[in-house]
Amino acid sequence: MSFDINDFSMDFFSLRGKNAIVTGGNSGLGQAFALALAKAGANIFAFAFVDDDGTTQKLIENCGVKYTFMQGDITEDGMCDKIAEKCVETYGQIDILINCAGICNIADVLNFGREQWDPMIAINLTGAFDLSHAVAKYMIPQRSGKIINICSLFSFLGGLGSPAYAAMKAGLMGLTKAYADELGKHGITVNGIAPGYFQTAMTSGTGSANDEKYNKIKDHIPADRWGQKQDLMGATVFLASHAADYVNGTLLVVDGGYLVR
Repeated sequence: MSFDINDFSMDFFSLRGKNAIVTGGNSGLGQAFALALAKAGANIFAFAFVDDDGTTQKLIENCGVKYTFMQGDITEDGMCDKIAEKCVETYGQIDILINCAGICNIADVLNFGREQWDPMIAINLTGAFDLSHAVAKYMIPQRSGKIINICSLFSFLGGLGSPAYAAMKAGLMGLTKAYADELGKHGITVNGIAPGYFQTAMTSGTGSANDEKYNKIKDHIPADRWGQKQDLMGATVFLASHAADYVNGTLLVVDGGYLVR
């Protein structure tokens, strides 16, 4: 299929009428991903372990789109199939999946054992695999879909205090590339977003409350600041949209230049 360059328009970035699953979508960075998609016109199906307090629902519905919340444990047997089924039952089909749900346990190497390792791998990596697998069953027959995995700088780097986080994020990068290779022929793209240092509850130990660590990290960022949630929203809409139909298997790093310094 060929297109004339005059066919391109800002409508390529529109997500009007699309339906998106966002795990961890009612708080933290997940909330920003969900809101970005909603502002572009997508209906949101948010799944999270922590109950919804209505804040995200109000933000999403103010965009003139629909919001559905499902609470549960993504590691529970069969849960990912239930998520996909419920989204299809609610909205008719799944067009976008953002795998964002995650935890981060921190401890020095001798105190970081299987008790810390197992839940992180189960939630952050296996959960993303299981839900991608469940959603692909719907996307392949419709010959369209966008899967976006939330990776990290630690997809490329080691991680002091959390070997599971670095291993999981590197694994998520590998899963992104493998699924991109498998699903591309079905009209489905699979990409990742790798955020740098953002001020969230997960980074509170190195955030502004701890000035020494905060400033040490900031001094390594060419943009001379930590990221804000809105810095991720444009990348999210782009990868989920028609404008990124030929972008497949890549990690879009949003880090203010951290990796280049």
